[in-house]
Amino acid sequence: MNVVSTSPSGTEILCALGVDPVAVSHSCDYPARVRELPVIDRSRVEGGSSGERHRRTVQVSADGHVYEIDVETLEAVEPDLIVSQEVCGVCAVDTTLIDEVLSETEVDPAVVGMHADRFEDLFSCVRSVGAAVGRAERAEELIAELRDRVDRIERETSDLDRRPRVAVVEWMDPVVVAGRWVPDLVQIAGGEYGLAAAGERAAKPSWEAFREYDPEVIVVTPCGYSVRETVEKRGELFAREGWDEVSAVRSGEVYAMDGASYLTRWTPRLVDALDRLACLLHPDRFGEPPGDVVALRDTLATASPIGDR
Repeated sequence: MNVVSTSPSGTEILCALGVDPVAVSHSCDYPARVRELPVIDRSRVEGGSSGERHRRTVQVSADGHVYEIDVETLEAVEPDLIVSQEVCGVCAVDTTLIDEVLSETEVDPAVVGMHADRFEDLFSCVRSVGAAVGRAERAEELIAELRDRVDRIERETSDLDRRPRVAVVEWMDPVVVAGRWVPDLVQIAGGEYGLAAAGERAAKPSWEAFREYDPEVIVVTPCGYSVRETVEKRGELFAREGWDEVSAVRSGEVYAMDGASYLTRWTPRLVDALDRLACLLHPDRFGEPPGDVVALRDTLATASPIGDR
């Protein structure tokens, strides 16, 4: 079966089930071997600061789609199945664009559109993709493995006396606080999440509302940015009026995490994100997180791997 994936989430789930796609989206980068596969799309939003990219995204969304499909490549790989997504046409190619393109081509594959609003939906996505590619048994095995890891963390956080206020920032200018499955992850990891609701779209609180909430832990994970890029652009947050007064800043509990790897995609690696969040919120119970989580120590914008706190 020739399977095309139009999103990193679909690609990661397929590979976890033992099915490598024949073509992927331009943003598919995990596991590493998929970077060598044919790419079927390109983004119309490039580079610049967070603010510039936000304005450009709004502009191209108003004009049409954020992505363009390489129809020639799509036809050349002769797909039997396209695994796409229905959550966000800004984050990745969605089924709306795929349906438009297929109506004008000679190929006629089946299309599976994944949709996730809550953390629990990850398991439904794994199950539906497994059924579509004939790997239903492997899908159930993977789900059981992931649930075991989640259950271990839930047992450790079920009796907490204190849950710190947490903000997961998925864009810095404007400030956007992650929604959908992220509040679920923070709750399981032992935190309180008060700026966005579970299952709802990301929130755009005013800076005044953000400061009033006064998060005790801030995790900065801009969509599409590596940790290095987040560190380089940290001034977009650090320069805001009153940043020094936020509890997380005063206590040194501000961290950068690779959102694409762990939080913005509904893949098995959401459980890796859960592990990291649990370590950040309750190191006394879970130990320190891996070195790919970076502490943004102070308003002078020094950054370092997690160490003494």
